[in-house]
Amino acid sequence: MESYNILVIDDVVEIIELIEIHLLSEGYGVYKAFNGPDGLKILESQKIHLVVLDIMMPGMDGLETCRLIRQKMNIPIIMLSAKSQDMDKILGLGMGADDYMIKPFNPMELVARVKSQLRRYLYLNTQKSQMFDENTISIKSLLINKKNHQVSVYDKEVSLTPTEYEILLLLASNPGTVFSTEEIFERVWKEKYFEANNTVMVHIWRLREKIEENPKEPKVIETIWGVGYKIEN
Repeated sequence: MESYNILVIDDVVEIIELIEIHLLSEGYGVYKAFNGPDGLKILESQKIHLVVLDIMMPGMDGLETCRLIRQKMNIPIIMLSAKSQDMDKILGLGMGADDYMIKPFNPMELVARVKSQLRRYLYLNTQKSQMFDENTISIKSLLINKKNHQVSVYDKEVSLTPTEYEILLLLASNPGTVFSTEEIFERVWKEKYFEANNTVMVHIWRLREKIEENPKEPKVIETIWGVGYKIEN
């Protein structure tokens, strides 16, 4: 069986250890965190395929942790809670969780749900990857369809002007390549670049407002100070 990594986030040590025993016996890799912030750090540094997440945690609770995960990832999330009210389940699923289990739970049932969610996730991603062809560019949160000039961020379509699209396409088609302001201008506008022309800078800013989570701290279009701009794969 191919090894998949599961992140378990819960503030109760005994529960994490119980889940860990059963997941390890099924051949999964297990990462553990006892609070939301530590769990988010693991997600940034490790390849995680599924998260088991407790709702009731001190500080950052599971709902907020789930919301933050969903801003950047679409991996399956199974929420655990001692609360059985329908509203709590609705809140958890509304934040982006894929499944919900009530404590106390049967560890074998949790393992079965982990398997089910992974099968679904891996199948959907395989199907999506088969849809990609030479007309599609997928980088980080971006999906660019060159055939119809559509751009989406986290599966949500964004509206770009023709010039914004051409700038984005140039950078995304050459991941890792740094383009100077002059190169971008001459390739997109097809005109000679003149000094003190801030046209490219303005368009980059507008583009970031549309595709970046935080335009002031861009993660997609990177600035290489004194050189130009790039998109890293």
